[in-house]
Parts: sequence; C-alpha cells; structure tokens
Amino acid sequence: MSGEFDLIRRFFARPAPEGFLGPGDDCALMPAEAGTELAVSADLLVEGRHFFSDVDPVSLGHKSLAVNLSDLAAMGARPLGCFLSLSLPRADERWLQGFSRGFHALAERHACPLLGGDTVRSNRDTTIGVTVIGQLPAGSALRRDAALAGDDVWISGELGAADVALRLLQVRSAGDEALLAAARGALEWPQPQLALGQALRGLAHAAIDVSDGLLQDLGHILAASGCGAELRYDAMPVADCLLGLDAQLLRQAVLCGGDVYQLCFTASPQARPDIVRAAQQAGAKVSRIGRTVAQPGLTVLDADGGPIVLTGNAGFDHFA
Repeated sequence: MSGEFDLIRRFFARPAPEGFLGPGDDCALMPAEAGTELAVSADLLVEGRHFFSDVDPVSLGHKSLAVNLSDLAAMGARPLGCFLSLSLPRADERWLQGFSRGFHALAERHACPLLGGDTVRSNRDTTIGVTVIGQLPAGSALRRDAALAGDDVWISGELGAADVALRLLQVRSAGDEALLAAARGALEWPQPQLALGQALRGLAHAAIDVSDGLLQDLGHILAASGCGAELRYDAMPVADCLLGLDAQLLRQAVLCGGDVYQLCFTASPQARPDIVRAAQQAGAKVSRIGRTVAQPGLTVLDADGGPIVLTGNAGFDHFA
C-alpha cells in the first residue's frame, strides 16, 4: 500500500447514500429532517485494554461499530452514519481486510454508512475510535434520568456469557474449550438492540445499554433519576451455556459482567403487555427483573427474599 489515502480507498471508502457526502472532503454532509434531533456517541477501543492483540479482526470490526450502535439503541435512535479513526502500528493488509469486512457488514445491516474518519501510524498498539450519529423524533429520546419509583425494571437478551468468555480468554487454561466456544460469541459478536430501542420510544421511561455490568449501569439510571431498585436474581435471564457454573462466579458474571450490550430499561407496570408485544415485533427477548423504589440504593434479592452480597467488583472501570 502506498499510504494513508490508498488504505482508506481500498478498505473503507464506500459510496455515500443519496443526499449524503461521505469520505473525500473536509467534512461529511448529511440531511437533517424537520422535527427530529440527533443522537451522537463516541467510543475508543484500545488494544490490551478492550481487546486482545490476537482477536479475529472480522469480529473486532463488527464489535467496534456494535458497541457504538448499542448507545444509539439505548436512546431509541435510528442510525444515520458513522465515523472511524484508526491508530495502527503498521498497515497490515490481511488485518485491514478482515476488520473492514466486519465493520462494513454491520454498517450495511443497520443502514449506518461510514462517512469519514482518520488514520495514523501509532508507536505500538492499535486504537480504534468510532463515532455514530442517529436520529429520532424531537423529545422522544430514552434518557437515564426519567425512571419513576414503582417502575418495572427490564433487561433484554441474556446475561453472563461475555464475562465468562473474557475470564476464560484471560486464563487460557485447558479443559474449558467447550464453555469458551459456547460463550465467546457473546463477547466478540454483540448485537445492538436497535429495533427494540426504537420500539420502546413512548413505552419505556429510562434506558441504558449494559456495557460495564448490569448493577453498575442500572446504577447510572437510579442516580440520574433519584430513586433506587430491588432486583430478583431468580428472574435474571442467565445464558444457558453457564448452567452448572460455580454459583458465586455465576452471580458475579450475571450481575457485574460487562460487554453485554443489551438494554436495561424501566417502564410503568401498566405498559407490560405493550412492552412484550414491542419486543416480539423487534425480535428481542426481554425479562422483567425487578422494580424501582423511592428509597435510593440497589438491592438484589435471592429466591428466599434475602439480599445477595457480592464480593467482587460491581462492574468494569476503564481506569482501574
């Protein structure tokens, strides 16, 4: 490859949709519809911190965009486009082919064209920066500060598998191959719940995507809304592949494990039938796992109604 612009042309340039201006100018241009507002989110993925150096580049390309689209899903937004910045130690053609294939496949699936970005050579590690822009009707966003005492607490999808896969990859011990194979997809191929997020507009009060752990991320909703919550552990949608795992490890993975990228949201109990129907139409699984309460704090109850005490971290800390 001859340089930066050849790299962009070969692996990342795609025709922009009609009415958009994509890569090749100083800025991208996109149309803005009357009566709507934009939702914008940006994330960094750093080698050694957020992904292993030997991860499949196709899955890494997918995940780099998926974690950002999950933020749009949490707000109830429809994707408009995205921007990608790469800091690479070298222009590895095989890596770039895989990464761009995974990235573009997810972008095309959710009508989120790549409209620009930047590339630069790094001294050592790979850093991936993605910005996504979405659109939604003005005033309809699902915000963290809108939960009300007495709301149901819901979660989409399943919990625990991504955290267990991460732990197994960190240890890389023999004898866990079957469990790793069953859990690994949850870690490396998260599926952003965009259809569900849009279907929840007008039904859910508050929402967040679970990236750093259920308890930690739900805690952000509770802090912003000035309320607390009681959750039932026996209502948690535990991934089937984790059945039989040590009980303490399983609880930690389910309640505190990150990289889930499912939606946690609150809604009035009167909205239960509509939420179930909306989830079915969106092709999503949802579980009612507790309720919000007026008193601040977050409690998880076991099957007998007693509080569960966790001894590990409550969630992922990006600076720990």
